[in-house]
Amino acid sequence: MLIYVFALNGVFDIGLASLLDVIGTANELGQREQSSLQLDMRLVGVRQEVHTAQGLSVPVTRVTALPRPDVVLLPALGSKMPQPLLAALTRPDVIEAGTWLRQWAAAGVHIGAACTSTFVLAETGLLDGQSATTSWWLSALFHQRYPLVALDESRMLVNSPGFTTAGAALAHLDLGLGVVRGQSPTLAALCARYLLIEPRASQAVFMIADQVAHADPIVERFEQWARERLALGFSMSDAARSVGSSERTLGRRLQAVLGKSPLTYFQDLRVERAVHLLQTTEESIERIAGLVGYSDGTTLRTLLRRKLGRGVRALRERHG
Repeated sequence: MLIYVFALNGVFDIGLASLLDVIGTANELGQREQSSLQLDMRLVGVRQEVHTAQGLSVPVTRVTALPRPDVVLLPALGSKMPQPLLAALTRPDVIEAGTWLRQWAAAGVHIGAACTSTFVLAETGLLDGQSATTSWWLSALFHQRYPLVALDESRMLVNSPGFTTAGAALAHLDLGLGVVRGQSPTLAALCARYLLIEPRASQAVFMIADQVAHADPIVERFEQWARERLALGFSMSDAARSVGSSERTLGRRLQAVLGKSPLTYFQDLRVERAVHLLQTTEESIERIAGLVGYSDGTTLRTLLRRKLGRGVRALRERHG
């Protein structure tokens, strides 16, 4: 299998290294286990010189005149905040990279992107009508910029026909393992054990609602209103009146900015607050349930398990 790791100028150092190390380790372990699997990995780019976000030189081969790969993996750009990222998307090398991604996709090449590189992939229009994930704190920006993509920012890895997208930063590890798993689940599991990569299907446990990048006054006022009455319960009419809009406008703005209904976002804030209390206090689950507006601890336990894939004990142990 021929794999291109497609590095653009300003590539995120950890992201690039994660992909190289996962694929490289899989190859070493495959040889030790006398596996027939051979992953031919090459570092490529659209320019002769590429430097990481930290200024390290990357020895790439220009993609022109190279054979067609089986898989292309696009590590993140080092621009992690909205404005620098949007500026990076207009760079000539990023635009040229989009042209190559379209050509490869048309030829049946599987393309994977993680963290901010999901924006580079989405810019091409290739993800329109597809399911995808991205860095959780950029989910609002992604949803606004690419409304035709079915975004699920809570998931760590999303597979759709011809594409794989991964969440924030170290989700590059998951992306790399996903490629290995597609060829040998046994080798992927062995590689994960050697690199101490824990299973993590969701990045929802890291998602802090007030750190999701957005700038909408109605959304901000709604969030403030919601946080002040998590224990009191949700009322759409009260919420709309508090933020100075109609119920329809409030619903439309939340959907446009966050891709969620006001009630869903309210529930997300409850979960966030519950996790914070679990990890920073010794309060019982029954007490925390009351503080975030649930009638009993059983309801909260069920919700945490459904939303985060972790129980109360696991959440507390993880923090400790």
